[in-house]
Amino acid sequence: MGAARDALPRGAPIPLPAPIPMLLVLLLGLSTAREVHVPPGPLLRVEGTAVAIPCHVTEYEGSTLQHFEWSVYRSAAPTIAIGIISTKDPAFPYAVFSSRVQSGDVAMQRLRGDAVELRIAHLQPEDDGIYECYTPSTDSQYHGSYSSKVALKVISDSLRVTAASPTPQPPLRGRMASATPLQLSLMESQELRLSCTAQSRTQEHTHLSVSFGVSAPGTPVGRHTLQEVVGIRRDFSMEPGKAFAGRLEAGELALAKLGGEQYTLVLGQVQPEDAGTYHCTAGEWIQDPDGSWQLIAEKRAVLAEVTVQPIASQLKVSASPAEVRLTTGDALELLCNLSGALPALPHVAYAVAWEVGEEGGSKRLVAQLDPDGTMVLGESYANRRVGRRHVALQKLAPNPGPYQLRVASAQPDDAGTYRCVVRVYVRASGVLLKEVARSQSPGLKVHMKAEGMVLAANAWLPAPAIYRGDTAELLCNVSLESPQPVHVAVSWWAEPMPIAEGAEPQVRLVAAVSREGVAELGPRLAGGHVSVDKVAPQCYRLRLHGVQPLDQGHYHCTATAWVRLPDRSWYQAGATRSGPITVYPYALAMDTLLVPLVVGVVSALVVGIAILATVTCCFMRRLRKR
Repeated sequence: MGAARDALPRGAPIPLPAPIPMLLVLLLGLSTAREVHVPPGPLLRVEGTAVAIPCHVTEYEGSTLQHFEWSVYRSAAPTIAIGIISTKDPAFPYAVFSSRVQSGDVAMQRLRGDAVELRIAHLQPEDDGIYECYTPSTDSQYHGSYSSKVALKVISDSLRVTAASPTPQPPLRGRMASATPLQLSLMESQELRLSCTAQSRTQEHTHLSVSFGVSAPGTPVGRHTLQEVVGIRRDFSMEPGKAFAGRLEAGELALAKLGGEQYTLVLGQVQPEDAGTYHCTAGEWIQDPDGSWQLIAEKRAVLAEVTVQPIASQLKVSASPAEVRLTTGDALELLCNLSGALPALPHVAYAVAWEVGEEGGSKRLVAQLDPDGTMVLGESYANRRVGRRHVALQKLAPNPGPYQLRVASAQPDDAGTYRCVVRVYVRASGVLLKEVARSQSPGLKVHMKAEGMVLAANAWLPAPAIYRGDTAELLCNVSLESPQPVHVAVSWWAEPMPIAEGAEPQVRLVAAVSREGVAELGPRLAGGHVSVDKVAPQCYRLRLHGVQPLDQGHYHCTATAWVRLPDRSWYQAGATRSGPITVYPYALAMDTLLVPLVVGVVSALVVGIAILATVTCCFMRRLRKR
């Protein structure tokens, strides 16, 4: 064979056995044969819904713009082809379809040059049959198939959606069925529960999907205006709407199927933004022979128009009495009353607090009752300075109702404007609380009767002069007139001098005697030992041991009167400050001779060293000469 091929002239065709050319021609003819494609059938669709059947042609010759004709063999006459529509001949439709074509109920949409789609907007029972897509030939030879058929089965509409409300309603039969909705008014934090019934009586194997959605009040309902809350998909999985995913994770959203037909939405802790018109949408799905899922029917029922009243709009807080006048040691009692159409526990929780202070100024907390019933005292009512005062805040009746604040022994500092502040919480997720409302009562005045107390302090130096190294004594006499027992605390303060120009004076605590008689010693200006004691019933002494020039400065004493109330708490009844006294340590006689003596000694040493150096230098020169 190789020798025969070599003997052929250059460019001459190689002879082949007879069966091979015939096989190649047959393969080439099959590979270029025209073929029309439609989806596999049968296709099941519901009466009154829309259907779209695609058709495209491959392996054709000629123009890329191919023409298509659609015909149907109805079940009533399976041998008669009825023309539906054509891309080439406007007169192609038969009389039964011409009016539907003109109205747009039946149309053919060109997807590209060799692909179209037959669209029927509203299927009728007589549309059941076998549909044929035909393409007129543009090929040089007649090869392949020029048409393809698919069966379309039109089934009756058996999907029903109803709102499961307390009042019976007739079945909703329209595609987007609606009825007069239930009117629901909820308070913020309450639970919304809605139910609907969805069923299909078809004998075909279909799946149902059920979805609950909400639209803003007065908004036309559509796919773009309806916000999904939660739904059960055709594969029986539950999926929340994007805006409600967090609510589902928090356990505030649930969707349950009761029996075979009823679906119930439960939305806990409703919020003002949850208001709107709620709908139940049911979809019927079928799987086509090509494996794709098609929505063949969809209906929607209006369940309820829901309004949500914010708690903040209902909460009202008042306080009584409007004005209180007390003397020191009396009990202070105030009432805070909550009113309004408020939800009860466990939907909400309340925190009630009393504050004292002027409007627009700083306020201090008296006491607060947290949602869990724990009472918290303000810092000024429980600290080392005043002790722990007897303050009670309690609830007198179920919510909403009064709360009573009681301060066992009132003090002069308790005078001021009081307000009751109420915060309302709902459970946001799990045990977490979310504040949804805050309100406060108008201010009420508490007046305290002034006490006739006279308090004065006088600081003085018993010694006319103080010298360096001495013990400086400073005395503070306190004069006091009070109708009740008083404990006095005294403290000594020092301001160093001289002060640099432009510098702020710095006052330091040197020593103090507390109201219990305990001494507290601070750092001295010059450092060193310091002591403080009480030398007489109302006389206090400060001693600076080994006073130094750095102790020079202005000193003064302060006296504070404290009264102890029956509840064992303290209050400051008064405070005063003495005038300044100057501590100036004088130098000793020896201090005046110290400088000349040091100068003389230093001078003598310098001269002696100079003479010794000169003599040594001369002596060394002579030694070198020898």
